[in-house]
Amino acid sequence: MQIDFLKMKFSNTLIYWYLQNDRDLPWRKTKNPYFIWLSEIMLQQTRVAQGLAYYLKFTETFSTVFDLAKADESTVLKMWQGLGYYSRARNLHFSAKHIANELNGEFPKTYSEIIKLKGIGDYTASAIASICFNEPTAVVDGNVYRVLSRYFGIHTPINSSAGIKEFKTLAQSLIDPSQPGNFNQAIMDFGALLCKPQNPLCDTCPLSDSCVALEKKIIKELPVKEKKIKVRKRFFNYLVIKTENNTTFIEERTSKGIWQGLYQFPFIETNSNIDQKELINTEEFKKLFINETTISLFNKKVIVHKLSHQHINTQFWVVKTEKHQFATTSWKKIKEFPVPVLIANFLEEYLQKSN
Repeated sequence: MQIDFLKMKFSNTLIYWYLQNDRDLPWRKTKNPYFIWLSEIMLQQTRVAQGLAYYLKFTETFSTVFDLAKADESTVLKMWQGLGYYSRARNLHFSAKHIANELNGEFPKTYSEIIKLKGIGDYTASAIASICFNEPTAVVDGNVYRVLSRYFGIHTPINSSAGIKEFKTLAQSLIDPSQPGNFNQAIMDFGALLCKPQNPLCDTCPLSDSCVALEKKIIKELPVKEKKIKVRKRFFNYLVIKTENNTTFIEERTSKGIWQGLYQFPFIETNSNIDQKELINTEEFKKLFINETTISLFNKKVIVHKLSHQHINTQFWVVKTEKHQFATTSWKKIKEFPVPVLIANFLEEYLQKSN
């Protein structure tokens, strides 16, 4: 009986709070599944403040799914540059082509059909189905895990198979079938604005009088996560070629894994940070440079670029040489290529100092 009361109080309070505090965001003013889809994909692993500018740029450039489908992948990746997790952009583009070419531009209308699209999982399919098509399918993301685990006092690890199932079932039992879109957006906003990871605003929370975590003083303990995957340390030495004709060598990263489809300078991966002498003695360097070279280390301090499961310790070596067989790209065009943030930041600083 107590749990049923808590559930009813939770849902009603949450939606009332949301209707009073709805954020003024462009994707909140439409039910067009294409725009909702774009916003949901962009906001995965990305704060609203950062994603907003990208959303506006994307919707202006690709105002329909046909426009996105017609673009080449390199253009899409260039526009995505800075958002990270680039597989999102590649999957978005792939699914846009599928919708435009195979479905005549008609976005799927049910959860079971939406989830078949490449790059769409349970969370995104639930969000689109509920917001655009009023299907009562509950979203579960980081915000939702946090709100539910604290309010109901759940210690099941959120990244365990048991936890994923338990929280989805609970969220589904809470959703208001008469306004599923509002409920889903309410719980996501609630987690982002009030029930924050650090320093939640418990003093102004409308659910504080019935929150288990607050009552038991275990807010900081929830949600529970099983031990993280060990972070891998990597060491990249980028070779930034500059010829007398002001050309360089930049290539597409075709291998699976991080930054697929983006462009990079050739690099040598080592087991630790190395100095110039060690660099020129590597087999890769000897194979790449036949002519005489002048080498200088651009960043005096190693740059550590942190990704979810790997930390990349980076050194940029500027290699000046008379000519190079692969250096066919003019430095004047270098900023046209989609590159990882790591390289974009280097280029910004390097080009500034070169001018």
